[in-house]
Amino acid sequence: MPSYTTTDIRNIALVGHQGAGKTSLCEAILHLTGATSRVGNVADKTSHLDTDDEERERGYSIDSHCLYVSHKGKLINAIDTPGAPDFVGLAISALAGVETAVIVVNAQAGIQVNTRRMMEAARTNGLGRAVVINRMDAENVNLEHVLNLLRETFGNELTPVTLPSGGGKKVIDCIESTSGQADFGDVAATHQAIVERVVECDDELMNRFFEQGEISQDELYKNLGRAVAAGTLVPVFFTNARGPVGVTELIESIVKCCPSPVIGRQRIAVAHEKETPVKPDPAAPFVAQVFKVSVEPKSNIKYCVVRVHSGHLKGDTTLMLAGDKKGERSGHVLKLQGAERKEIDEAIAGDIVAFAKVDFHIGQTLYTAPGDGKIAMLRLPTPMFSLAIEAKARGDEVKISEALRKWAEVDPCFKLRQDPQTHETVISGIGDLHLRVMLSRLHRINKIDVITHPPKIPYRETITAVADGHHRHKKQTGGAGQFGEVFLKVEPLPRGSEPALEWDWAIFGGSIPGQFEPAIKKGVHDVMEAGALAGFPLQDIKAIITDGKHHPVDSKEVAFRTAGKYAFKDAVLKARPVLLEPYVDIEVMVPTDNVGDITGDLAQRRGRPSGQDILPGGMAVIKAQAPLAKLSDYHSRLSSITGGKGSYSMEFSHYEPVPSNEAAAIIAQYKPHKEEEE
Repeated sequence: MPSYTTTDIRNIALVGHQGAGKTSLCEAILHLTGATSRVGNVADKTSHLDTDDEERERGYSIDSHCLYVSHKGKLINAIDTPGAPDFVGLAISALAGVETAVIVVNAQAGIQVNTRRMMEAARTNGLGRAVVINRMDAENVNLEHVLNLLRETFGNELTPVTLPSGGGKKVIDCIESTSGQADFGDVAATHQAIVERVVECDDELMNRFFEQGEISQDELYKNLGRAVAAGTLVPVFFTNARGPVGVTELIESIVKCCPSPVIGRQRIAVAHEKETPVKPDPAAPFVAQVFKVSVEPKSNIKYCVVRVHSGHLKGDTTLMLAGDKKGERSGHVLKLQGAERKEIDEAIAGDIVAFAKVDFHIGQTLYTAPGDGKIAMLRLPTPMFSLAIEAKARGDEVKISEALRKWAEVDPCFKLRQDPQTHETVISGIGDLHLRVMLSRLHRINKIDVITHPPKIPYRETITAVADGHHRHKKQTGGAGQFGEVFLKVEPLPRGSEPALEWDWAIFGGSIPGQFEPAIKKGVHDVMEAGALAGFPLQDIKAIITDGKHHPVDSKEVAFRTAGKYAFKDAVLKARPVLLEPYVDIEVMVPTDNVGDITGDLAQRRGRPSGQDILPGGMAVIKAQAPLAKLSDYHSRLSSITGGKGSYSMEFSHYEPVPSNEAAAIIAQYKPHKEEEE
C-alpha cells in the first residue's frame, strides 16, 4: 500500500492564459518540496516539464504535463497545462483528472481569453477553483486593481488567502494571521472574510457562527476544502514564481484549502440511463478514466494517464473498457514527473497514475471487472479551423496518415479525416497555431513535409418543391437483356432532418417485385452521395416509389438500380434544387475599441449579429452566425484588426441556401463533373 491515503491526496490543474507563468510556478513547487535539485527555467530551455523539443524551441507549453510532490504527509498531484487558446482542449481534458482548477493570472496582463474560458469550464463542471496572481513583481502593476477586477468579473467568492507585503518581497498568510501589515487591504478583515466564506458551505456551521460570532481555527481548517469544493470560497494567492515569493505559502494552502477526492466533486457513471455516483473508496470496485495520452517520440511508446476514481490496482492487472469483457494487461503502475517515470506498487482511489503500451483513448472509462457505467468526459470545443494537406514526396501518404493519427490520439481537439466528398485529406484544430505546431512536429519528428491549402467547403444540395421522376432502363446486348422502369416522387423535408433520406415504398399490385426495392434504393443513394446539381451530397429529401414495370426474364438488380438512380435524379432536377452552405456560430472576444471594426468586418462576410456583451476589463464578446466559406482567413484578419488581442471560437450551426449569384458560380465550376453517360 502507498504511504498516503485517499484523504491525503490533492489533485490540481494549473490553467490559465499563455504567459501567466504556470510552468514556472510548477518548477518552483518541484524545487521547494525537494522533488528536483534545481529550478527549471522555460527561457533557457532547462524546464523539467516542457519536455518536447517543440516546446523548448517555442518557449511555451503545447501539451499538458504531470508532476507530483509530497508535503507534510500529503500527496499533491498537479497538471501543468498549455495556455495558448489553440491548445485549450488539452487544458480542459486535464480538468477531468482533478478536484481543483488553479487559474494562474499574469499580474501585468490581467484577465485574458483563457482566464475566462478556464474559470468558466471549472465552474460549469463543478470543480473547486483557486486563483494565483503571479508575476506580482512586474513593473507598474497595481495588484489591488487586478484583484478588484477579478472579483468584479468572477464574483465576490474570490477571497485573498495571501496578501503581498514588504513591497512585494513577501506575502502574509491570512488564514494563519489575524494581524500584520500588507501592501494593501487589512489582514484582520481578510481573515474574517475567509471565515465568512467558509461557514457558508454548511448550514449548521453558519448558524453557530452567527450565534457565537466566531469559529475555532480547527473548524476553519476542517472546512476550507469543503468551502472550495462547494464554490463558496475561491481562494486567491499572490506569487512571484521566479522569486520565489509566495510559493511556499501556496503549497501550504493547497494542502489546507484544496479538497481531497473524498470531499471534492464525485463523478457519475451512466449506464442504461441510470446514474451511479462513483465513490472514492479504495475498497470499492476499480473505476478509472483516461484524461491524457502521450507518445514518447523516440521509443514510440504510448502512455495513458488515468484518474482512479474508485478501488485500487496493482501492476499487471487486466484493464477493460466499460461494456467489454476482454481487456489489456496494464503492466507497471507509473507516476509521471515530467518526462521521468517512476514505478509504484499500487494505485488507490483518488490518485493519478499512468500505464504504458495500452491502447486506450481520452475519455474512456476503465474497469478491472466487467462494468457498464461510463463517466462523461468534459465538453471539448469543436475544431473548426481546417487545412487540406498533400504529401510533398510521393509515397509519404501512408506515413503522414499514421503520424497524424498518433497526434490525434494525444490531442482530443486535433482531427484527421479523409473527406469522402472532396477526396481531400483534411486536418482540423482550434486555430492556425494549433495546426502549424502539428505540422512542425511532423517535420521535426517524422521528417515529412506537406503542402497545405484551404479545404473545399462541404456544401450540400437539397430540393424546395415536390416533383415526379421517371426512368426506363432497357438494354439488349445479344443475350439476356436488362429492363427496369421506375416512377417516383420527391418531397422536401425540414432542414437538417435525420436521416438525410426518408424512404417510402408505395408500390401496389406487384408492378415492381419487392425483391428489387434494395436495388432501387441503392440507385437513389448513389445520387444522394454524388449530388445532382453541383456534385455535393443531397439531404432533407423524401423519396416515394409510386409505380414501375418489370420483365419476368430481363429484370435484374443492376437494371433497377440504374432506373432508380436516373428516376431520382430526374425528379430532383425538377424539384427546384438549391445549393446549401454550412453556417457556424461564432463568438469573438475583442477590446471594446475594436467592436465597430469587427462587426463591420463580419457584416462584409454575410455575418448576422446575434448578441453582444461588454465584459469587465475593457473587453467585449460579439456573437454572430456566418457562412463558413467566408471565414477561411478570419484568424489573420482578426489579429490584424485587434493587434493580436482578439480571439474567436466557432461551432457548426446549420445549413442555409447559398445566394443565387454565388451558387451559380459554384455550379458552373462543378458542371464538368456532373455530366454522366446514361
